[in-house]
Amino acid sequence: MGGGTALDVVCWMAGRGYPVHPLVPGAKTPAPNCPACRTGGHTTPECPCHAEGGWCHGFHAATTDLPTLRKWWTAVPDFGIGVSCGPAGLVVIDVDAHEVPLPARARLLPGIPVDDRVDLTGLRSGFDSLALLAAYRSRPNPCEDTSTLRVRTPSGGMHIWYRAPRGGPRFRSSNGSSTKVALAWQVDVRAFGGYIVAPTTRTDAGVYAPLPGGRAPAVLPMWLIAELARTGHVLEGPGEGPHPPVTVPRPRGPGTGRRGGEGALARLLDAVRACGVSPSGTAFSEKLNRAAFTAGGLAAAGHFTESEAHRLLLEAADHARPHQPRRNSLIVEAGFRAGTKRPIHPKGRL
Repeated sequence: MGGGTALDVVCWMAGRGYPVHPLVPGAKTPAPNCPACRTGGHTTPECPCHAEGGWCHGFHAATTDLPTLRKWWTAVPDFGIGVSCGPAGLVVIDVDAHEVPLPARARLLPGIPVDDRVDLTGLRSGFDSLALLAAYRSRPNPCEDTSTLRVRTPSGGMHIWYRAPRGGPRFRSSNGSSTKVALAWQVDVRAFGGYIVAPTTRTDAGVYAPLPGGRAPAVLPMWLIAELARTGHVLEGPGEGPHPPVTVPRPRGPGTGRRGGEGALARLLDAVRACGVSPSGTAFSEKLNRAAFTAGGLAAAGHFTESEAHRLLLEAADHARPHQPRRNSLIVEAGFRAGTKRPIHPKGRL
């Protein structure tokens, strides 16, 4: 994510399966609808612009399709980057630091009474109310969770990115000032029905800057899952779930072993991940390049979509070398593009 252009970050996000949509240059609001969509007349699912590669209706237009994303950010390179949280399988804790009066004690931690004997001196923002919730549950403060991606916002707040657990409940967005549904005072939740501003996006107020620590979202802690359920953030009934992580199928059965293209790619990705045991001397770049070249050939032959292949490659690369996401992306892109010129139709071991 570090360095590069907005389009580089967009491709990085899409390669991990995070649907992306444009934001107004210099702002954190979605790019405006086309004139036809501004007048209404159709529901969002019926919008004809989406089939034509348009970005109308904000996060509803978010996509991982790289040709579409390249077209958007080539047309307007200064677009900000929004990520549709629900389809991405993300739950982002949005901690605000607004200068507003302290609410009544019952509003600080919805559903949890704060005894009058608790000294609230110095409690001024969502940082304090979230720390209070964590202390009440005897759990680590999420604002200090260096295992996951944390982003400092231009207003002085923080976005704490987590992955929803696979097969678990779906969560909905909420507002930390809500009297009905809130995790804590000035602590918003971004999940289904919401989007989050991607790291490195620049607005007129400043930059959304990644903080030291994890560069990818960790799995949502169990105690936060319980708190989200307790405060009414679990979605009920049918709906679109998050995109499941893409895995490479591994053939099973007598005599199959890891034969075929999928097994070969899995073997190459395992070799890339294994480089994580040592910071150097593991031929990481060569192994990643070979895996990317093979994935490009398999994608060109129709065995994987481009976004699936990129996601697999970048997950393996970032596992081994989490401190150099920009270099990882460059190696993947170069190897993958070279590989697409030579489609692979595997008949056995590669």
